[in-house]
Amino acid sequence: MNEVALQIVDAPLEETVVRIALAGALGMFLGLEREWSQKSAGIRTFSLISLLAAVFTILVLETAVGESLLILGGLLVIVQGVLLAVQGLLSDDESTGLSLTTSVSMLVAYGVGALVAAGFIIEGVTVAVLSSLLLVLKRELHEFAWGLSRQEMRSTTEFAILAFVVYPLLPPNYDLEIGTVTLELEPQVIWLMVVAVAGIGIVNYAIVSTYGGRGIAVTGFFGGLASSTAVVGTMLDHVNQRPEASSYAVAAILLANAAMAARNLAIAVGFTIGGGTALLVEAIIPLGAVILLAFAIAGVTADWSESGPMELESPFSMKNALAFGAVFLVVLVFGSLSEEWFGALGFYATAVASGFVSSAGATTSAVVLYRGGQLGAAEATLGILLATVSSIVVKALLTTASTNHVFRNQVAAYSAALLLGGAIASVILVI
Repeated sequence: MNEVALQIVDAPLEETVVRIALAGALGMFLGLEREWSQKSAGIRTFSLISLLAAVFTILVLETAVGESLLILGGLLVIVQGVLLAVQGLLSDDESTGLSLTTSVSMLVAYGVGALVAAGFIIEGVTVAVLSSLLLVLKRELHEFAWGLSRQEMRSTTEFAILAFVVYPLLPPNYDLEIGTVTLELEPQVIWLMVVAVAGIGIVNYAIVSTYGGRGIAVTGFFGGLASSTAVVGTMLDHVNQRPEASSYAVAAILLANAAMAARNLAIAVGFTIGGGTALLVEAIIPLGAVILLAFAIAGVTADWSESGPMELESPFSMKNALAFGAVFLVVLVFGSLSEEWFGALGFYATAVASGFVSSAGATTSAVVLYRGGQLGAAEATLGILLATVSSIVVKALLTTASTNHVFRNQVAAYSAALLLGGAIASVILVI
């Protein structure tokens, strides 16, 4: 038995037996939450459904009889879902319901088994993980949706329409001529960047709205991803009302800086990986150092169980997305013109100035110019780092409005430590 298990473990993913085992495991993973929720179909049912789909799919690929069996299996899963719904209607238990989620989840399990057996391993795992997240986060998703106002729902719909309708209408490449300067732009990629930054704000607004009172990690980091400036403003009010909570406020601002650096790193890596340009690996170490150092200092200096209120402006507005797009466009144009007229120093000056307003705007501009060939990897990385430095500095400057000397001094000292850590990491990278 042990020899068989070792053979399965050592076998490549292309082996049929490995794909069957993976399909069963993913089915169990999907059924775990349904079992925990005490539904009619649980771990065993979901695992068997995925295994059945895997077997039928393999028969489709290797024999002539599998196609009809695969269709029949799908129909049987649909019938099972209908029977569960009928059982819910006839049941006297009000908590049973129609079991629509369980019925659809069974179909997903069947699809996951078919995907894995057909060789679409990454796709099958992705579907299984995302589906499991949707099942586990039921309460949080319901609370967030019920908490949205009518205006927020309308703005969300408008944003989704513009995000997904505008994208295919944009050309893949476009040469923008500004005087003697010609910018080689990728409008589709640029639009994806704007949507991605807006999406980050929306997701983290949802997290803070749901878990905002559950500790400094949520307040600082996820609040910082939504709006790092809002974190500083909230912490200023918090310290003015409770001077003894200065360590909590300092840690929240440090985590907001970590969130800002993480967002910039995600933009730099996410939009250069797998493209025609090389990955901006130079940005990983210095930004990673800022993130790790911020978490380390916050972990040592503050009580992570302490919590406080966090007020964020709703990101469900096209105005916010278009405002970021406007900042991004201004930085892109001025950055490219400055680089053309004054060389790399001109772009660096633009990155520093824009970092005081939006480090994300400067980061996306640097990535666009790098992808277009106007900037080299070193120049783009330095521009991103300068924008990050500006954002950290402006947060420290904002805290000077506080009358709490301990709070001001700690923010200044720890911000300097973050900058020093990033600088040392950059020097080590160059050496």
